[in-house]
Amino acid sequence: MIGNKITEARKKVNISQAQLAERLFISPQAVGKWERGESMPDIITFNRLAEILGVDLNYFSESFQPLATEPVEFLTKQSAESPSGKQKKKLSWDMSRENLVDADFSGLKNLHEKFSSSNMQRCLFVGSDLSGLLLKSNNVDSCDFSGSDISSSHIQNSNLRNNLFKDCSVKETEFSGSNIMGCDFSGADFTGAAFKSGGFQNNPMANVVWNRTSFNAMWIVDIVFDGIVDDCYFENCIFKKVTFQDATLINTFFKNNKKLKQVRFIGCKADKLTYAFLKNGKADLTGITLLTPKGGNE
Repeated sequence: MIGNKITEARKKVNISQAQLAERLFISPQAVGKWERGESMPDIITFNRLAEILGVDLNYFSESFQPLATEPVEFLTKQSAESPSGKQKKKLSWDMSRENLVDADFSGLKNLHEKFSSSNMQRCLFVGSDLSGLLLKSNNVDSCDFSGSDISSSHIQNSNLRNNLFKDCSVKETEFSGSNIMGCDFSGADFTGAAFKSGGFQNNPMANVVWNRTSFNAMWIVDIVFDGIVDDCYFENCIFKKVTFQDATLINTFFKNNKKLKQVRFIGCKADKLTYAFLKNGKADLTGITLLTPKGGNE
């Protein structure tokens, strides 16, 4: 059945088996086997196949109806609405329970994917739109998400290790029950992000935006916070080898944290409210100076 669907869609866009094979970087014999039902593309090839043939991935499922006169396009945010003002159908894929190794998803838009219970190793998601992503019970190792939008996502009970998240938007994303280790978040924007009940260890984070970011019941190990830490809070956390260096802490809340007095502050500034929270938590205030209120004295 899938072979017939590939044949039908290929003929509608008027390309030969050889031309389709060339665009997929495979042999014409492989396309022939698909269309005869002797074999099937893997999930990664299905993605590219749908794009070339101008169809939704659901086209290959049993419930899909025959092709419409105008095939569905592979959409980007900018092309979600046609010139006539009519909304085009958006893709909605579920790539859960997959073993994805050395796959390249770079530059893809409007995925809104579910990748739950998947193993992803050395995959590329550079410059991709992963907003609204659901990762649940995943192992994500040595993948590159640099420059991607991962905002408003939910990452639950997952293991993230040695991944690149450079210059990513992680706004309003929730990490819960997850262990995040050795991931490079340099240049990332964590505005409104929440970390709950997990581990956050040895993650490089130069020039990160910390605004309304929360850490609750987290094990925070071997981390350096710098820059402006504004309207954030740390509650019920355990600190080990944590340093705030050249950081400015504003309206930042510390409550019921363990080993707070082991946190080092080097060249930091804090407003009176944050300073009071740290003092109440018996933090070592050496290395912190009070910010001067506007129009007043220190």
